[in-house]
Amino acid sequence: MHFLPENIDQYAVDHSQQEPELLQQLNRETWQKVLNPRMLSGHYQGRILSLLSKIIRPKVILELGTYTGYSALCLLEGLHPEGEIHTIDQNEELYDLQRKYFDLSGAGARIHQHLGRADTILPSLNIKYDLVFMDADKRNYPKYLEMILPQMNSGGIILSDNVLWSGKVVEALDPDDQDTKALLEYNKTLATHPQLETVLLPIRDGLTLTRVK
Repeated sequence: MHFLPENIDQYAVDHSQQEPELLQQLNRETWQKVLNPRMLSGHYQGRILSLLSKIIRPKVILELGTYTGYSALCLLEGLHPEGEIHTIDQNEELYDLQRKYFDLSGAGARIHQHLGRADTILPSLNIKYDLVFMDADKRNYPKYLEMILPQMNSGGIILSDNVLWSGKVVEALDPDDQDTKALLEYNKTLATHPQLETVLLPIRDGLTLTRVK
């Protein structure tokens, strides 16, 4: 979703760092072989994730929603040399594609794939997180936040994708639209929670940057 005029959006892309060759390959393969390729973070947002990760230098990254592994590889670029990534996804069909590119990165041993529901996997991960990227099923964002928050290190960062939800967050709410309802609750919680400092960035479909006090 692009909220800026197309020519301005393209100018921003053209004047941002290019994605590495490995990510270009994954981008192409995703569009050629995988359903719903628009779920890919893509070049522009991927460079944002990469730069934020490099600024933070996290030792432990948690990602909810692996898809084909593009965003995990972007976050990997800033991972501490002794760090690790834990990424969770339910789609068994994408597991081998993810692993292929994780291993091609040269840091595959530091990227741990978890297959299944996040709400069942998260309690088994007894880990403190420095950086979390939230990009899974939107209706469970509030639940995931509740589960993750106690595991965040002070000063840790939570990045939340799709928080503008194609503009639906400012439209009349359909009572049957559980995803938008959950995002409205989630966005309000991030903005008002006493433990959090939050800025919602109107980047693509909305990316929230949240710091845990």
